[in-house]
Order: sequence, then structure tokens, then C-alpha cells
Amino acid sequence: MPFTIAIDGPAASGKGTIARALAAHFGFHHLDTGLLYRAVGARGGDPVAAARGLTAADLARDDLRSAEAGQAASRVAAIAEVRAELIVFQRRFARQEPGAVLDGRDIGTVICPGAEVKLYVTASDRVRAARRARELGADADEMLAQLRERDARDAARAVAPMRPAADAVLLDTSDMTIEAAFAVARDTVATRLGRG
Repeated sequence: MPFTIAIDGPAASGKGTIARALAAHFGFHHLDTGLLYRAVGARGGDPVAAARGLTAADLARDDLRSAEAGQAASRVAAIAEVRAELIVFQRRFARQEPGAVLDGRDIGTVICPGAEVKLYVTASDRVRAARRARELGADADEMLAQLRERDARDAARAVAPMRPAADAVLLDTSDMTIEAAFAVARDTVATRLGRG
């Protein structure tokens, strides 16, 4: 029986790092669902057609981690037709054996509401901006403004707004090392799997 782990939260909260580490630890598949939206935004043109024609090569582009791609992703993610095109792909991915870890902004609330484990990973705005600035070699104040703009847009969108699922375990990584955050996530999953 496949086991699904849904990890949501804002940019630079640590959700991707935790998701990759959980997938490696438990031998599960991993999907950074934000890459789907980044790839759609990066393709340009009609976003619905881009979502419909998305390929593995699109997900392998080396420019998908840029701040520009993140902003484009946030814009196209607000389009209901784009989300509808990508939802089937994500749900199919989530039910692979032996299990899958998906990270994004609406996994536990929309994509996989029945996930066996739901985590909502967050951190303070300033901590997230500093992390992203270090990652991209950018100005922290500029990153703070961009993150706040994106968070506001993602939380206010009419379709699948970013918010924790009612039954999600909240994990604030503001004052945690990645090792400590991973340990909490790992123990949560292990308990649910009956290994804790």
C-alpha cells in the first residue's frame, strides 16, 4: 500500500530539504511540485498549453531555481486551468510504491488530502529571506520584499490558497538546524509507519 507524505509551506522554509531527506531515508519517490509550476512559467506563452505539454526535459531545466522562475510560478499557479492540468500528474505520482514525498503549497489541502502524513514547514519572513539571499547571492531586503509579495499572492488566491491542512503537523524551522528539523519530520513519519 503506497504511503504519501505531503509537505507544504512557504519558500525557503526548508520544506524541500526536508522532503528530499525523508524520501532518501525511507526509500520513497520525491516530487518538488513547485518545479511543475516553475517549468510552466519558464516555458512562456499560454500557461494552460504549457501545463498540458509539460515534459521531463522541462523539469530538468537549470534555470528553474531562479527568483524569476519562482515569481512566474506563483503567477501561473493562480490560474485554475493550469492547476487542473497538473493535479492528475501529482496525484498519480503520490500513489507510487512504496511511497512518495511531495512538497509544495497545497499538497495536504488539495492534491493529497488523504496523505498519511502532512507537514506544514514554515519559518519567519526574515529567516527565510536570509536563507534565500545566501542561496542566490542576492540582497536580503530585496528577497524579503519578494517573499512577502509571493506569500501574500499565494495565500490570497481563490484557487488552492497556501495554508496548513487542519491535521498537518506544524514545523517552524526559524531557530532549528536542518538536522533538528529533519529529526522531527523523520520521527513523525516513522511513528505513522509504525516504526517509531
